[in-house]
Amino acid sequence: MENQDIRTISVIGENAFHKLNNAHVVVFGVGGVGGHCIDALCRAGIKNLTIVDHDVVSISNLNRQFVANYQTIGMKKVEVMAAHLKNIRNDVNVRILDTFYLPDSAMDDLFEHCDYIVDCIDTITAKIDLAIKAQDYHIPMISCMGTGNKKHPELLKISDIYNTKICPLCKVMRRELKKRQVKNLKVVYSEEMPQTSNLDNPRTPGSISFVPATAGLLIASVVVNELI
Repeated sequence: MENQDIRTISVIGENAFHKLNNAHVVVFGVGGVGGHCIDALCRAGIKNLTIVDHDVVSISNLNRQFVANYQTIGMKKVEVMAAHLKNIRNDVNVRILDTFYLPDSAMDDLFEHCDYIVDCIDTITAKIDLAIKAQDYHIPMISCMGTGNKKHPELLKISDIYNTKICPLCKVMRRELKKRQVKNLKVVYSEEMPQTSNLDNPRTPGSISFVPATAGLLIASVVVNELI
């Protein structure tokens, strides 16, 4: 009898699929990268997901974010994402945390019952703290570096933070993580030189539909393949 997971199981096998069913993945950020990542994780068979974000859908999200359409503008991203997940997997166990993650966030309980951490947030202090938490709790983690002002998804790479180059965010992260004696951090990053034609507001990074989405799918592939 056909079911929604038959094609996934034909690729990875029953045992690996059951591992995904039992894993708990925490994703920080439900934006351009995080939304596509979460969707792919759920479709692959991960039934236990915690998603963390405090933002609402805005009209500027329509060009790239999974949760964004005219009906969801003004709604909480975590709520939109949770509803979507329940429509594609009726046995999903999704916990939503409507909050920004900061170094002083009281979320240690998350790290005590977590099999993988996914960082798709923008705040550098939060990204650094998550890397420290992952090391302290011995939890595998992958972090997304900058996807803004990029238009070539084929230049995205998976690497350790200390082997990265070109990406300005990676440079900052390398320096700060080294100071804090974080030994390694798996990242998705781009070696494309940042580019923009946004002359009116150069501080707002540009974005296009397919680069953050590709980064999110790459992250999901890493998580799934490492868990199985």
